[in-house]
Amino acid sequence: MSDSPVVTVFGSHATTPDQPAYLAARQLGLMLAKAGAGVATGGYGGTMEAVSEGAAAGGGEVIGVTAPRLFPHRTGPNRFVRTEIPAHDIFERDRYLLGLASATITLPGSIGTIVEFTEAWREACLAPPSARKAHVAVGESLRRLAETMIQEFGVDQEVMICVPTAREAGRVVLDRLGLGEPR
Repeated sequence: MSDSPVVTVFGSHATTPDQPAYLAARQLGLMLAKAGAGVATGGYGGTMEAVSEGAAAGGGEVIGVTAPRLFPHRTGPNRFVRTEIPAHDIFERDRYLLGLASATITLPGSIGTIVEFTEAWREACLAPPSARKAHVAVGESLRRLAETMIQEFGVDQEVMICVPTAREAGRVVLDRLGLGEPR
C-alpha cells in the first residue's frame, strides 16, 4: 500500500450501474484518486464497486476489505479492487476500514451502512480533537439521522459533517486532507 491518504467510503451493496447514485459514487472515486487519495471500501458491489471503479480510472489505490465467511455467496471483491484484505467477521472488517482511513465518507445505504456511519462517528467522538479524522455523511436520510442522534442522544455534532451530494463530500474531505480539488 502507498503513502497516500486513504478515504474509506461506506455505502449500499445494492446500487446498480443504471442508478444516479452509482454514477455519483463513481465520480467520487475518480475525484479522490485524481487528487492523490486512495480509497477503501467493503470491496463488493453497489456503491463500493462504483467508488472502486472511479478510483481505478483515476489511477488511485483501491483497497477492498471483504468478509468471505460472512458473505460466502459473493464471489470475491469487485474487479477494480487492487488490494483485498479479507476479514474474519464484520467487526474486524469495520475495524480495518476505519483503521485504514484518513477520512470517511458515508453514502446512502441500509442497516450495515448505518452501523458503519455510527462507528465512524463514535471513533471521532472518542479521539482527541487533534487526532480527529473528517467524517462526512451524504444525503437527507443521514442528515436526519444525525440530527436525531444529536437531539435525542446528545451526540457530539462537531465531528460529523452532513452534505447533500457525494461531490460535496469529496470536496470537504480533500480540503480537510489538504489535497484540494483535482483539475
